[in-house]
Amino acid sequence: MKLYLRNGIVLGILAALVTSGAAFFSGCASSSEPARMGSGNLVIRDSGSGRIFGKWPLEDQGEFAIEFIHSVNQSQVRDFFQIDGGRIRLVAAHFYSFGAGIQTHLEEGQVLSHEGGALIITGYKASFNKLSYIVGTVSDHLLFINGECISLRNLCGKNAHININFE
Repeated sequence: MKLYLRNGIVLGILAALVTSGAAFFSGCASSSEPARMGSGNLVIRDSGSGRIFGKWPLEDQGEFAIEFIHSVNQSQVRDFFQIDGGRIRLVAAHFYSFGAGIQTHLEEGQVLSHEGGALIITGYKASFNKLSYIVGTVSDHLLFINGECISLRNLCGKNAHININFE
């Protein structure tokens, strides 16, 4: 089944997340940086000052997720990421309703499935040097990592401009 909607995932999610004070994905899918294997830390920094808000140990191939309430359709969105050769790779997006700012069509290799009321898209090829977010003011952003759930509003403050990267 082919699904055609209005916009691509990166542009659609960016528009919605900017509106809700959420996220920008940074770094191109191709990079001249050498791949880094092994362990490191997922680090959250203030994008202006570089101040570290927190860091969590994570192995290469380790996973984490960011969850927020979509500003337009007011439903939960959870994006799953994996460290892949030192870069952050988008693995899956879980959401509960289509609408402005939600992925609008499947790219080649992507699959849409349903699980427990969630719509799940997998098969992304994008990877990033860092993720940049503006922490929500109305709804929180949550980081799921190493069995923990961390409130980014409590950690960084409302409207904080942050970068998340693997070091």
